[in-house]
Amino acid sequence: MAVAWARGLAPDPAQTVAEWADRHRILSSRAASEAGPYRTSRTPYLKAIMEALSPNSPAQRVVFMKSAQVGATEAGNNWIGFCIHRAPGPILAVQPTTDLAKRLSQQRIEPLIEESPDLRALVLPARSRDAGNTVLAKRFPGGQLVLTGANSAVGLRSMPARWLFLDEVDAYPGDLEGEGDPVALAEARTDSFGHRKKIFLASTPTIKGLSRIEREFELTDQRRYHVPCPHCGGLQWLKFERLRWEKGRPETAAYLCEHCEAPIAERHKTWMMDEENGADWLPTAAPDVQASAETAGVIGFHISGLYSPLGWLSWEEIARRWDQAQGNDSALKTVKNTVLGETWAERGEAPDWQRLYERREDWQLGRAPGGVLILTAGIDVQRDRIEIDVWGWGRNLRSWLVDHVVLEGDTARAEVWADLNEFLGLTWEHASGARMALARVAIDSGDGATTDAVYAWVRQAGHGQVIAIKGVAGFDRSTPVDGPTYVETTEGGRKLRRGVRLWKVAGAVFKAETYRFLRLAAPTDEERAAGADWPAGFVHIPKGTTAEWVKQLTSEQLVTRKTRTGYQKLEWEQTRERNEALDCRVYARAAAWLMGIDRWDNARWEVLEEQIGPARPATTPAGQPDRPQPQSAPKRPTGWLGPRRGKWL
Repeated sequence: MAVAWARGLAPDPAQTVAEWADRHRILSSRAASEAGPYRTSRTPYLKAIMEALSPNSPAQRVVFMKSAQVGATEAGNNWIGFCIHRAPGPILAVQPTTDLAKRLSQQRIEPLIEESPDLRALVLPARSRDAGNTVLAKRFPGGQLVLTGANSAVGLRSMPARWLFLDEVDAYPGDLEGEGDPVALAEARTDSFGHRKKIFLASTPTIKGLSRIEREFELTDQRRYHVPCPHCGGLQWLKFERLRWEKGRPETAAYLCEHCEAPIAERHKTWMMDEENGADWLPTAAPDVQASAETAGVIGFHISGLYSPLGWLSWEEIARRWDQAQGNDSALKTVKNTVLGETWAERGEAPDWQRLYERREDWQLGRAPGGVLILTAGIDVQRDRIEIDVWGWGRNLRSWLVDHVVLEGDTARAEVWADLNEFLGLTWEHASGARMALARVAIDSGDGATTDAVYAWVRQAGHGQVIAIKGVAGFDRSTPVDGPTYVETTEGGRKLRRGVRLWKVAGAVFKAETYRFLRLAAPTDEERAAGADWPAGFVHIPKGTTAEWVKQLTSEQLVTRKTRTGYQKLEWEQTRERNEALDCRVYARAAAWLMGIDRWDNARWEVLEEQIGPARPATTPAGQPDRPQPQSAPKRPTGWLGPRRGKWL
């Protein structure tokens, strides 16, 4: 105990994190594509970042905005290993979710410790009788490493921390269980260490105006890695706009020097990134921003995939991904975020409703066209009616509006809910002749008068097919649906503390996605005849859809507002009174997301295609993965509820 106490009081070592990693770090084949001794020279741009993380650096806050797969997490792991070995103290490492924290521990931290004899001697292996070392907690002489998720308020307030590693901060939730920003909660853990603390924030950016890492980076001196031209020696930081290639031939990609305009072949990259040849991190922020950052002890770094070492992401592959993403906003966003390390400017204007109305396709509501493999429904509850949209989903997130139903009636009365019960048992005829039932239904719990009625109905319907949801602010694309949490409900005058499971839905994510998909162009008849497929995410709308419904689908726009603190934020704002079609689309999409269709592999889709292929009897509806088969799934009777009721259908 005395030895550990003395180690904690010892002065910080002069050794840097980069020097420690080159001497002590061994990359395991379990966690790295290039196993063996760690070499900072392989990713020389990380050296300055690891030096800034060293205790002898005056920087207290290090910000790294970067593309994917450039070694940022490994730099953070090197820092963790260094602190355990050379500068022991409480360490808090935060991942977007607790599950990702466990994965980091098992795939990165445990190999980090196991492959280093020095660390292995300090951190005891997890044992059933040793509560000090678990998947999420590693005790060592003089300190402890705790790993947690940004979705866990308990984890973020569990301990004081001298060293704080915040990884992929753009994937953190906007507000944590009503307690505020998880970054601020985590940073509060370091307050008691004053100037001796160190905070490392790293992330791939997401949406412009909302990206945490971009906001943090703009408050720094904004360093970029300048490399020399092999022809003229001029220093420059690599910009995607200067990567050039012949149209349709990404293998011809070369970088044009901004000084001499000579093309630079990728084989020169290793020489260019070597600091002995002049490569260096240089600040690019305005002088007043640099001065403010220096006073605050903040430095920032930005790097893109253009710097990826030879053998990793090539310039040819970057050019190919850019070409393949053209015409697809979702794919372009992925390239901007993960390859270029830049934010994506979301297009907030609504698609032209008239263009969508004119491109409606030649099939009618009430039937599922070919391509539909699963059905989900979104339900919006008003005081005087219940609006329902049934959406069909297929491969590559293509979707079809299969049905729209309005159940009119006072939602405070039982009759309309009885109609909704009947609706759950309906099936829809597929183009193949098979009958399809609803795999999942999402209903908005709303606020105020209708909430209790929704909760009562969800309890009665059971959670196998029906889920209650509530919209929340935020643009977290990694977890647009979060939960469940349990809410208190009342039944027969008796309070039920865990009455209903409730899922929170970041509607902004699915609205932005829907608008991107609505902007996709349909292939021409000639292109389809030549074998062209529909774009991934394309939204199919049938002839029976009214102009009012299409206007509702495009009834909001994304606007930028300034907060009281001067930051920008994006909000969805209604441009017309009614928006039920857009809301129902979001709810149906959330139901599909919860079923995991974004992650289904080819085998899963083939199973559904086999179900739907031949005509099936009505007693065995197709397209119902993860849902118990109903005892009977009645066909929709002719004239069910009479003619469709509602103000506009």
